[in-house]
Amino acid sequence: MTGLRGHRAAIDAFTAASTGGALHHAWLLAGPLGVGKATFALAAALRLLAEGMTPGVLPPGLAVPDDHPAAKLMIAGSHPDLRVLRRLSKKDKEDELARSITVDQIRSLGPFLGTMPSLSPRRVIVIDAADDLERPGASNALLKSLEEPPAGTVFLLVSHAPGRLLPTIRSRCRLLRFDPLDDAEMAAVLADILPEAEPDERAALVRIGEGAPGRAIGYAGLDLGAIDAAVEAIGRDGDPMLTRRAALARALSPKAAQPRYEAFLDRVPAVIARMTALRVGGELRAALDAYDEARKVAAAARSLSLDTQGTVYELAAIVARLAPPGPTPPIPPPTIVVAPAQAGAHVCIVERRV
Repeated sequence: MTGLRGHRAAIDAFTAASTGGALHHAWLLAGPLGVGKATFALAAALRLLAEGMTPGVLPPGLAVPDDHPAAKLMIAGSHPDLRVLRRLSKKDKEDELARSITVDQIRSLGPFLGTMPSLSPRRVIVIDAADDLERPGASNALLKSLEEPPAGTVFLLVSHAPGRLLPTIRSRCRLLRFDPLDDAEMAAVLADILPEAEPDERAALVRIGEGAPGRAIGYAGLDLGAIDAAVEAIGRDGDPMLTRRAALARALSPKAAQPRYEAFLDRVPAVIARMTALRVGGELRAALDAYDEARKVAAAARSLSLDTQGTVYELAAIVARLAPPGPTPPIPPPTIVVAPAQAGAHVCIVERRV
């Protein structure tokens, strides 16, 4: 029971420490969002708890059979020696998450840490993600536990941006780095999780996910390959008649298309970044500026709930500036129109039309 693909170096380093008797009490699992850090944390937690219950009987690695007592308890969400802290749902909006992991959530670990483990000498605390810790309260409360952990306690801190954590928290953790998966690993993960998806859709998700299965799964069913193709066409050929951006606006404006629109806000900077890799000199500078501008517009669209159509047009205009200039159309010769003189007038009107 792991569901984990790739990350061989991280798995080997962790299992070597676990089996070698040098298991650090706190681990910082750092890497891009969606690459599998939380999946690793839960798999590692289960392995530690299962080994504590049945030492010396499990196969090498992180795998634990589904019929193991620790696995059954973890699947049921009732293992007494495991705590997983995440952002909670808002009290008034259960479909939205709170901004932070609160200090009260961290303090709630006090009774858990103040008693002996129930089923083995080990207990595990997973924090997903440590970047969400409320500062300074929750961060400082966690730091106290990291400084004086009870025997047998292991902390697994998931972090997408470890530079945002308190230096004192980072200094008390052993770092495990997680890189994006390669295409073969991505394809295997998506085949496991999305077995009913068409092969073409999974192939598009492999490309769009850019090594992060979590990101790709979030895009499933949204036909983002078509959105990427439309944005790439604007960046390649421009959109002088505004027809392409108008088509995007029509497709993404209906309320039912909100998930695709949200994904579009992610995809425009990603497509620009892909285009940036092919440029040098002044074209590279222009692409980097466009990337920064697109990210700011997308962030503002989310935080300020900007008009959907206007946002689509603005982002498409940023992409269109990256298209190479086309040939300048020839200027037609002027047409001279001589109007007949009105009665009683001594002059006629000469109009120059271009």
